[in-house]
Amino acid sequence: MRSIGLDVHRDFCEVAISDGGKARSAGKISTTPEEIELFARSLAPDDRVVMEAVSNALAILRIIEPHVGEVVLAHPKQLRAISHAKVKSDKVDARMLAELLSADLIPRVWAGDEQTRVLRRRISRRRLLVKQRIAVKNAISAITIRNLKTRPAVSDLFGKVGRAWLETLDLPEDERETLVASLRQLDFLSEELALVDQAIAQVALGSEEIRRLMTIPGVDVTTAATLIAVIGDISRFPTPKHLVGYLGLHPRSRQSGSTPARHGRISKEGSAAARHVLVEAAWAAVRAPGPLRAFALRVAARRGRNVAAVAVARKLTVLCWHLLTRDEDYAFARPTLVRRKLRDLELATGASQLKRGPNKNPIQPTAARAREREIVEQAEAAYLRLVADWRASGPKKKGAGTTLGRASSRPPGRQAARQTSKPERSTL
Repeated sequence: MRSIGLDVHRDFCEVAISDGGKARSAGKISTTPEEIELFARSLAPDDRVVMEAVSNALAILRIIEPHVGEVVLAHPKQLRAISHAKVKSDKVDARMLAELLSADLIPRVWAGDEQTRVLRRRISRRRLLVKQRIAVKNAISAITIRNLKTRPAVSDLFGKVGRAWLETLDLPEDERETLVASLRQLDFLSEELALVDQAIAQVALGSEEIRRLMTIPGVDVTTAATLIAVIGDISRFPTPKHLVGYLGLHPRSRQSGSTPARHGRISKEGSAAARHVLVEAAWAAVRAPGPLRAFALRVAARRGRNVAAVAVARKLTVLCWHLLTRDEDYAFARPTLVRRKLRDLELATGASQLKRGPNKNPIQPTAARAREREIVEQAEAAYLRLVADWRASGPKKKGAGTTLGRASSRPPGRQAARQTSKPERSTL
């Protein structure tokens, strides 16, 4: 069994081969589908191929994978920490990859199946469209600021009323041209974003995992689809801590000698898109009654609202791990709101409207919604009572766990008292 290293570039790949010992250079191949296919056919079925996870690595992987025993994607950042090469060249990099693969020292990147890759590309495209649309909106707002225009008395500057106000502005000719062009660009980006959302919604309707995550308050189809695209196979993570670390929501730790460990800000390793949607979902989740809001209020009292939002995002990550691992929906889900999310999902795929008008999916206040809210308010009160009982019993360990307000990693020694009165409402 041979180990083959590919140092991938835009126009060519440097090849090196290792038979278990020192690797040797094997020339270059062009990064065209025909050349890569020809190279793949020359390999043995038990060969292993390794290359860094660069932009065109997945396209090369799809061509080589059917012809060899295994194709490994190496983590570029961790690979540099291992190699420490003093001489840097394409041939040296290819030989280093082959030798590290032969010794099973490659820090791997999970590529996922083709369905996961497609969902990742759609999520990435949606994220890019949103960024471009925000940039265009900022450019339009800058026009009003440069020309000393007062703030409009509208909630949405780019809605129907807001655009009518923009048309009434007295602007120089060049600024008017810029404004009209920006509005055209904004319309185009909105149409493209709607098409991407429709494609993601079609995938979400057929995905039990995405619909399960949508039972969590604050988690919509975009958040759930982004998490499933990033996580892929949940069995890759033995514990929730592994998933938290994979998404970069764990605090940095520094410890040496006999001094205690020092914890800092989150590491921000892994997918920035996943962290972004989790924090946005956290801000939405803490506005609804439930245990998540109670936890956020407790953290915000000590550390502030921003730290509390990140802490709730970490809680959501742990919650997602448990839901996906156990194949269960969120215990404190509100069925009427979940049905509304699923109906919005159907409407995004092009389903017919049940009611005409701007509100395509109305939910009227009903007794069922009141009962659901009362249940989650009781769950919030039960969480607060559990924390109060834990504080009263006193910490049972030394270190950071003794800090007041820190959640216990284990259930209390006795059962929490039953809630007998309706809890007071509070907001973060």
